Amino acid sequence: MKNDRLDNLVTLSREFGREDRAWAILGEGNTSTLSGKGTYYVKASGSRLGQASREDFTEIDLKKALEYIKKPSLSDEEVMHALESIKVDSTAKLPSVETFVHAVCLSEGDCEWVGHGHPESVLSILCSAMGTKPYTEHIFPDAVVVCGRHFAVVPYVDPGFKLAHAVSDSLSRFKSAHGRSPKIIFLENHGPFILGQSHIDVINTMQMLDKWSKILIANYNFGGPKYLSELDSDRIEERIDEAYRRKRLLESNK
Repeated sequence: MKNDRLDNLVTLSREFGREDRAWAILGEGNTSTLSGKGTYYVKASGSRLGQASREDFTEIDLKKALEYIKKPSLSDEEVMHALESIKVDSTAKLPSVETFVHAVCLSEGDCEWVGHGHPESVLSILCSAMGTKPYTEHIFPDAVVVCGRHFAVVPYVDPGFKLAHAVSDSLSRFKSAHGRSPKIIFLENHGPFILGQSHIDVINTMQMLDKWSKILIANYNFGGPKYLSELDSDRIEERIDEAYRRKRLLESNK
């Protein structure tokens, strides 16, 4: 039976797992999308993004996943039981350890698609003593247009259930401060989560973030970044023509 959502999730995953991009290797990273029927598809544990097929994704009951997230804590054994119990098909593969993080992003992040990777360029910065500081201001206009003016940050937390709580808290703080959800959640010492409206939107955002990160790294070989002023960055975010271009990018990707 045809399932365009699942097919596009395979496309997203393979793009994230391309060896030439170095966004995720081996079993790194995970992706997800809403199904439109109260469930979502997420990468199965241990699957390789670059070799993804439809069989490498598990359908999850979103309501059940969110009920578990309401619990203050779960033991490792309880997490494994929870991951099994939220599967729509009991015979399906065990979903990713980040399944609960994806549930949070898809329910609280105002998005329909999520991509998480460990890009070499981004980790070179997030794993440094500077953390997310180099991203605090922008260095060129297209990063504002594609990646958004601001981003959410999560200090290092144990991956999985604890991280889901931390991401939820970070999204709540971000929305209170900015009145919208971010396109990027930076997990320090871990990697970015990209929140998008289409699978290509997620790919585009990661591609621009990768470029942004590579340029930042190069900047430090030439005296450090020359940041745009806050006024200029805000102006780019608010310009009517840039809003139109952003809208066209989204429409052309659906």
